Amino acid sequence: MVTDAERVSQWLLDQLELVVCRCEWPALRWAHIAWSEGALDAVRQANDWVLQTRETRELRLQSEQMGRSLADWVGRRFPPDDERVAALRALPGGPTWPVAFALAACAQGADDRQTLLAHGFAWAENQVQAAIKCVPLGQSAGQSILQQLVRALPEAVDRTLARPVGQGTAFAPGLAIFSARHEEQYSRLFRS
Repeated sequence: MVTDAERVSQWLLDQLELVVCRCEWPALRWAHIAWSEGALDAVRQANDWVLQTRETRELRLQSEQMGRSLADWVGRRFPPDDERVAALRALPGGPTWPVAFALAACAQGADDRQTLLAHGFAWAENQVQAAIKCVPLGQSAGQSILQQLVRALPEAVDRTLARPVGQGTAFAPGLAIFSARHEEQYSRLFRS
């Protein structure tokens, strides 16, 4: 018999492969390279692509809110006259999470691989915390799932880095269906 923890683990490993590797990280990498080169048109294109590939209103609002919050955080750590922060905040539709994360990583001197690994760990930890609360799993099961995800990150990053820059794919119908159902619920614990 398959346990809840095993189901959650497989779901998250699938999301890592189908969503993070194929959609989030390509956009993050594209934006990271663009910020590193000062190519603001490419930054804008990456941000537009993220906004256009969110399958539901909820997923778009999540990316926008997280992008604005990270832009505020970045703005407090950069010199007040840094034009990159102004460019981030001025993106049409607002900054998205991957694009803001890319600028934060560039500012810290992180290369593409370090940036994707850091993003991947943040994603994995967040997903496991949500699963612990929602399923519920318990701390031990959550730590086990997090360990599995962390072990999968380096190979997943390598697959992303092997792809041409700017060639992400946004196709996760199961996630889109769950998101569409969730955004219309009467009561919600959090924006997922």
